[in-house]
Amino acid sequence: MTTSTSTAARLRADSVTVGYGEDPVVRDLSLTIADGRVTTIVGPNGCGKSTLLRTMSRLLKPTGGTVLLDGEPIQDIHTRDVARRMALLPQSPIAPEGLLVRDLVARGRHPHQRWFSQWSPDDERIVDLALEMTDTTHLRDRPLDQLSGGQRQRAWIAMTLAQDTDLLLLDEPTTYLDLAHQVEVLDLVTKLNRERGRTVVMVLHDLNLAARYSDAIVVMKDGVVAREGTPGEVFTPALLAATFGLDADVLPDPRTGLPIIVPTSSATAVEAIVERKELVDAPGL
Repeated sequence: MTTSTSTAARLRADSVTVGYGEDPVVRDLSLTIADGRVTTIVGPNGCGKSTLLRTMSRLLKPTGGTVLLDGEPIQDIHTRDVARRMALLPQSPIAPEGLLVRDLVARGRHPHQRWFSQWSPDDERIVDLALEMTDTTHLRDRPLDQLSGGQRQRAWIAMTLAQDTDLLLLDEPTTYLDLAHQVEVLDLVTKLNRERGRTVVMVLHDLNLAARYSDAIVVMKDGVVAREGTPGEVFTPALLAATFGLDADVLPDPRTGLPIIVPTSSATAVEAIVERKELVDAPGL
């Protein structure tokens, strides 16, 4: 694997600052997203991860610097053209009450519609494929607001896939999902990258999932990039302590060799003490 700065890129932030006043959310940040890779942004709460993702997708306008998409300043590109090249799944998206899943997913095709060229068999095929890939075909005629949190999240991901772009920006795509569905979603992200050549940028909180599913990791702290590289390069005990305030061991996965982060918190020590006390107090000992 290579770091996110070593291969060609379609998406780049150059000296981007977001926010006003003396303490902006993102500060003079430069980042190159490697084309054809899965890049995951991690960092403590409030460090600017989601703000950066929204700025790179053109939802937020930087107060300094610029975001380049295919070499052009993204603010100079028409909104519809941006949506044909890049799809964003934000945190906690909102849909009208009573909207059916199939209608939500069909909205992903809107950037491709023209007044003289409305819904086509190709649109239908892409929507069906997005439903199939996210295991939501059986939910297509259900209202979105009657689904569980995990089902709703998969429907939103299906809408993003229906947009059929080469660039996917996913802000916490595993929100509301149990572990099994988190793995399913991230396996899908990997498949989109490996088999369909999608460039993916994600924000994740779970560091072990980030290590498992990413080609490149970008660590943010206080609005700047603290470190970037492969999971093995980035996830070290020293970085975890300095960035997250986390005491942890970093061990190699016996099957993949990728890093596994094992916290060594005081809570773990307390549990061990309680367990030893229970053994001592057990009858017959």
